[in-house]
Amino acid sequence: MDKRQQQMADLQAHLQQLGEQFSQRLREELPQLADKALQLQACADPSEQLQRLSELRDQLHKLAGSAGTFGFSELGARARLLEQQTQQWLSSLELQRQGLQGLVNELQQLASVEQISQASVAPVLKTPSVGANRDGAYRVYILEDELKVGEVIRLTLNTFGYQASHFLTTAALDEALVEQLPDALIIDVNLGDSRQTGLDYAAALQQRLEHLLPLLVLTTQNDFYTQLQAARIGAMGFFSKPVDVAKLENRLERCFNQQSGEPYRVLIVDDDRELSSRYRLVLSGANMLVEVVNDPLQLFDAMARFHPEVLVLDVNMPGCSGPELAQVVRFNDDWLRVPIIYLSAETDIALQMSVLIRAGDDFVTKPISDNSLIATVFARAQRARLLSNALSRDSLTGLLKHADIKEQVAIEQERALRSGKPASVVMLDIDHFKKVNDTHGHAVGDNVIRALANLLRQRLRRVDSLGRYGGEEFMAVLPDCNGEQAVSILDEIRQQFSSISFAGEQSDFHVSLSAGVASSHERTADELMEMADRALYAAKNNGRNQVRLADD
Repeated sequence: MDKRQQQMADLQAHLQQLGEQFSQRLREELPQLADKALQLQACADPSEQLQRLSELRDQLHKLAGSAGTFGFSELGARARLLEQQTQQWLSSLELQRQGLQGLVNELQQLASVEQISQASVAPVLKTPSVGANRDGAYRVYILEDELKVGEVIRLTLNTFGYQASHFLTTAALDEALVEQLPDALIIDVNLGDSRQTGLDYAAALQQRLEHLLPLLVLTTQNDFYTQLQAARIGAMGFFSKPVDVAKLENRLERCFNQQSGEPYRVLIVDDDRELSSRYRLVLSGANMLVEVVNDPLQLFDAMARFHPEVLVLDVNMPGCSGPELAQVVRFNDDWLRVPIIYLSAETDIALQMSVLIRAGDDFVTKPISDNSLIATVFARAQRARLLSNALSRDSLTGLLKHADIKEQVAIEQERALRSGKPASVVMLDIDHFKKVNDTHGHAVGDNVIRALANLLRQRLRRVDSLGRYGGEEFMAVLPDCNGEQAVSILDEIRQQFSSISFAGEQSDFHVSLSAGVASSHERTADELMEMADRALYAAKNNGRNQVRLADD
């Protein structure tokens, strides 16, 4: 049994255990429900009747939402009908004894424990893959019948750290696919003498695969129909020729990050412990990090500690409703980006809408299937992360903005001061960048900036922070890395960047960079940044195209 199969088996066992616990809970709760019904019948005080009806409605509401989730569909449906009847009684100004007696009888029948043993725990359905972290370079296959175009893409992607292979014909690509599948495909629409277009070939290939491969499309046909065809076969990028390879690589990285990025963080707030535990297990089984809060008063601590990307709230909780809690969350500007999903057994559309407009983003009706829960939460988390990245990062490069990278320097230097381990700060600058803009135009200059950003992102570690400091200048902070190590790393990047060929209007050209490095666990963040800046200035004055270490 492989690791994934073992995880699914463990998940099924945990869900089975939760189902058994819920069955035991029903054996205790349903007789209590019947006792409350008898107490309601014996009650003569109208105000006390309303109070007891309100308690019964709340209990039936929870039962209607949770029973179906654990496999007790018929019980959940009956509880929902009784909840609606109870609500009608609450809304009525006059309680009619005959009708009330019928409600009491129905509640007593519901309390029969005979039906509990008839239910079974719902099986875990196949969940969508959300990707996994990989070691080593990503393998990319390029199908391009123009030799020069294909080779430029291959060489550039290899410079960025991919393992790229170029094929001139579909036959050659087919042979490679038999040997090993790639992690992504780049395919030209027009294949010269081929009897089929690149899109037709890609469509047939994707149908043969168990899982779709990330697909990027190259073409000279930038019309709506061609783009629509590409979208229909699952393309994740569409690029007109001449191809901006920096943009192409940026989209590739986004595809891989989407597959193998950090797990989405989900916070569930629900006072029903068994139900929230089931949700946690199901979402954890889909590779999400999940925390559960059963007491709404603990929400703020959990938000500050866990930094969730999605908040799942039960609508009806004692002492504080989900919509009320959501409004309190929205008071904090730092949490405005976190989508809120309401979970409730409420089926009335008008009531759902009234809840949604109070700080919510989605409303899911209980009971909800495992796959529906995963799909709803996953979609919201994915969108939230994309939006968060878009708002906090530079639009051209995707790197941290000026203020954010400076903040990272301060964070890492404080950590270095506490641990006694070094941290290095790097200032980089593209040499003679004004000449690039003046000679080739700002669009080509943007390509150069984007290419350097992509190269730095590929070559630095995940623990390193990287930002666009301004214009053609970049800043990086490398924790647990001394000055000599940082210089070695940046010098290798310098050489790789110099080897990239950029396409200008008149001819291809190359660009170099200069960098300054400062490292010390005793300096402040501002001092380190100033030292790195002076080292960069020294590298510029000393002839450029070099990396200099600042004097401590």
